[in-house]
Amino acid sequence: MPSALATALVLLTSAAVLVLEVLVTRLVAPYVGLTLETYTAAIGVALAGIAGGAAIGGRLADTVDPRRWLGPVTALGGVLLLTARPTVFALGPSLFGSSMGTVLLVGAAVGPAVLALSAVTPGVIKLRLRSLEHTGTTVGRLSATGTLGALAGTFLTGFVLLAALPTSRILLLIGLLLVLAGVLLAVTLPRQGKRPDTPGLVAGVVVAALSATWLLTSDGPCQRETRYYCAQVVHDREREGGRTLVLDGLRHSYVDLDDPVYLEFSYTQRIGDVLATLPEGPLDALHLGLGGATLPRHLAVVRPGSRSTILEVDPGVLALDRERLGLVTGPDLTVVIGDARTSVAEQPPKAYDVVVGDAFGGLAVPWHLTTSEMIAQVRRVLRPGGVYVLNVIDHPPAHFVRAETATLRAAFEDVLLLGTDAQAAGEEGGNYVLVASDALLPRVELSALAAGRGAPDTAHDTRSFAAGAPILTDDDAPVDQLLTPYDLR
Repeated sequence: MPSALATALVLLTSAAVLVLEVLVTRLVAPYVGLTLETYTAAIGVALAGIAGGAAIGGRLADTVDPRRWLGPVTALGGVLLLTARPTVFALGPSLFGSSMGTVLLVGAAVGPAVLALSAVTPGVIKLRLRSLEHTGTTVGRLSATGTLGALAGTFLTGFVLLAALPTSRILLLIGLLLVLAGVLLAVTLPRQGKRPDTPGLVAGVVVAALSATWLLTSDGPCQRETRYYCAQVVHDREREGGRTLVLDGLRHSYVDLDDPVYLEFSYTQRIGDVLATLPEGPLDALHLGLGGATLPRHLAVVRPGSRSTILEVDPGVLALDRERLGLVTGPDLTVVIGDARTSVAEQPPKAYDVVVGDAFGGLAVPWHLTTSEMIAQVRRVLRPGGVYVLNVIDHPPAHFVRAETATLRAAFEDVLLLGTDAQAAGEEGGNYVLVASDALLPRVELSALAAGRGAPDTAHDTRSFAAGAPILTDDDAPVDQLLTPYDLR
């Protein structure tokens, strides 16, 4: 095998493995969430497939001439890659929300393709070895080539491909490229005077075409794939103007296009109560997370002249809001695209009356937005007496929300939990709303506002709720583990 061909083949197959590893988290997120477990499963399955494929490829190379199988195996890897997305759509609903289902779904989606593609490099090495004298050089060079291919696949996917193409098109492009490379190898590699297996090649091309068709026609839950999410906008049959923004299968926001004051979700109603207790007049508000811009729109109507700055990591959500949810930005409602942790550091000090934390990756607040270092940035941008109100999702035994409450209590003079008595007792899960300030918070007024709309909510003191909980820091913020039932802390 010529050196240039060997290098190109190892680069292509190694890059394809890492493209799959990056993309699979996007594929499975609508069914199992985008958590630490998802990333762990993606890395673990990829490593297991690489190890298994290398072992199989090495044994195969010593028993069968690689010229006979490198082409078919490369094409097989391409076909299996084409089926990754439809496989997730087929199996995902039955594994919805399952922690162990994450590994199973990731394994079924990309494990076979990674196994096949990782068998290629040992076969290439076998063909390139001409004498024991140059074994180290040959193996080292091709191993380095494989690593460079993996790096190229990682960086191209994360920085270029996902910003330019939907997941289905990326998989189609890489899969067909692998199939084409496999067919060309099967035709051109010398095979001891034997002719190519024409019926086998035809059958392979037919299977690849069917797999590509399955990829393009399979129906998943996404109306649109943004940089980070599988997104849908669902019309509410009960309210003409009602729209629900669904991200990765979770209801993130509800907007009434005809009545922006209307708040559908209980946690937004609780945050609306907090906004109602702030001093009269226009407010300057900083929102962490865009969603459907429900609260900024609400604030603009109930407090005319208010100005909202929204920090949002995903430009695709902003585009979807403009197109499907009627969002109009301007001087009084601006959206800054970028990670909230870095973006808040660029905000001027003492610029806001209220900061609203409502950023989520799946069911969890991104860990780097939960820590004492992040809270220090929130305090920096708040005016004296300003309020930080934060939406958190947790379930009994509520280890995460207790830890977040403890972290807020270490930074602010007064911290309240808005929720039901069962939530305050750690017996009921759902959305917890935490309110923090250096000024004394209006407990009685907040409880009265909840009672006025018939909600079973109360403004709870958090001293006992947070007792014994760890303070989250950049060095130690195991948010995903605190959310799971196998927490060992």
